[in-house]
Amino acid sequence: MSISLNIDTAIETASVCVARNESVLGLKMNPSQKDSAAWLHVAIEDLLEEVGISLLELDVIAVTEGPGSYTGLRVGMATAKGLCYTLNKPLIAVNTLLTMANAAVAREDAELLCPMIDARRMEVFTAVYDKSLNTIVNPTNIILNELSFNNLLEKRVLFFGNGSRKFKSITTHKNACFADIELSAASMVPLVNERFLKGKFTELAYSEPFYLKEFFTTSNKHYGKKF
Repeated sequence: MSISLNIDTAIETASVCVARNESVLGLKMNPSQKDSAAWLHVAIEDLLEEVGISLLELDVIAVTEGPGSYTGLRVGMATAKGLCYTLNKPLIAVNTLLTMANAAVAREDAELLCPMIDARRMEVFTAVYDKSLNTIVNPTNIILNELSFNNLLEKRVLFFGNGSRKFKSITTHKNACFADIELSAASMVPLVNERFLKGKFTELAYSEPFYLKEFFTTSNKHYGKKF
C-alpha cells in the first residue's frame, strides 16, 4: 500500500492530488498556471488537511517532469525535490505527455493517442502512444504542417491537449479526431503506483525538468520520418 502526493505544474492547469494506491483521495486544481509558485504550497497543505493525511504519512512524492511550461516545470520539480529531501521520501518523475495519454486511454474512438502541449506559434511538444501506453513516437518538439502524422493516420488518432487546436485548424484527414480531455495530476496516479510497486524511483540528486528544447524543421533530416 502506498500513499502518494502527485504534483503537475507542467500544463495549462496546475494541479495536485493525494492517492492511496490507485484511488484518488483528493484533488485541487488551479486554472492559472502563471501563479503556480504561490498556489502550490498552500494547495498541498490544504489538500492534506482535507484528506486527513500528514506529510510524514506520505510514501512517495511524484511530479510531472516535462515537457511543458518552463516556469511550471521548475516550480513543480523544486517543490517535489524539496519535500523529498525534507521528509526523506523517494521521488517519482513522470513524463507529462505520458500522463496526458493515460487520461485518454479509456477513449474508444481512436487506436493511437497523441497529446499535444502548445509551444508557441505552430510548434508543439508531442508524442504518440498506443492504447496500452506503449510509445509509438518518442516525446519531441515539432512544427506542425498539414502533412504532420500522415504515416500514422492510417489508423485513427486522437489528438488532444491545448496544442491540438493548432493541428485541428490545418488538417482535414478523416482519421484525425480531436477531443477535450480533462487533464490533472489524477492521471499520474496509476503510473506512479506501478512504479512505486516496482521500486522504480527517480534519482533525487540528479533529477531535473525535461525541457525538450530540440525541435524538428523541414531542414532536419528526420522530419517527416517519425510522423
